Amino acid sequence: MNSFLTVLLALIQLSCFNVCFGARKLTSLYQPPPMALTYHNGALLEGDLHVTILWYGKFSPAQKSIVVDFLLSLDRQQKQNVVSSAPSVSQWWQTIETYMKKAGKKETHVVLANQVTDENCSMGKTLQRSQLSELAHRVNSEPGGLVLILTADDVGVEGFCMSCGFHGSNSQDKLVFIWVGNSVTQCPGQCAWPFHQPIYGPQTAPLGAPNEDVGVDGMVENIASLLAGTVTNPFGNGYFQGSADAPVEAASACPGAYGKGAYPGYAGELLVDSTTGASYNALGENGRKYLLPALFDPNTSQCSTIV
Repeated sequence: MNSFLTVLLALIQLSCFNVCFGARKLTSLYQPPPMALTYHNGALLEGDLHVTILWYGKFSPAQKSIVVDFLLSLDRQQKQNVVSSAPSVSQWWQTIETYMKKAGKKETHVVLANQVTDENCSMGKTLQRSQLSELAHRVNSEPGGLVLILTADDVGVEGFCMSCGFHGSNSQDKLVFIWVGNSVTQCPGQCAWPFHQPIYGPQTAPLGAPNEDVGVDGMVENIASLLAGTVTNPFGNGYFQGSADAPVEAASACPGAYGKGAYPGYAGELLVDSTTGASYNALGENGRKYLLPALFDPNTSQCSTIV
């Protein structure tokens, strides 16, 4: 009887091993379908892209220079004060040039055309999303240009903490605009991560902001992400996946990823400034350091980082 029980237990264990091994094997064979951002044959922002910045509210000269230097760093034709072997902002932008080339379009060269200051907040300090389009029209950017609306830390915008920024357009007059707000006093855990502890998820220590300004360094992250989406999907019929009303675009396809090995709550392997301890992944004009989001690479169908 004892030997019968021994044999029976051995058979049960063997059966369990086969079932468990088989389940693990089937799981390892499953590969999620690759993501693909489809080109929907619409207009893209090719050639010289003239950008007008609207500073809405108070920004210090130092804060303005952080953003301006980022825009100047995008064009690889600019003389950049960076080490040639180090990752640069213009190298990050080359992934966007891949989109343009695949669509048969010209390369996009960002040109800073003008800066407009509305320090007194002519439309008030609480804005509806619809008012941002009106502000963009007030700037009177030339057709085919881009208005970058940047709101100060004491300006509230409808849905601020839900989006941190967005891009919009009017196909009739070819007006394209981006809005990004300074979130340092309004949900920085949502819009300035990883320079601030996140609202949800693992409460890891925040990273050092490369320009020592959590609000503006967070703005640059969002400007970069939205600029990538605007150039490749300005009017809702360019490159995107999913619904045109809520598209997944070049940068939004890779949320929270900045360096290799990134996963939810972890920005990835980044470079660290030996003096300040700040984290970054790209160098720019005037020796600036920036943390830029991963971009979806249409050649590999993977999120691509430059470090």
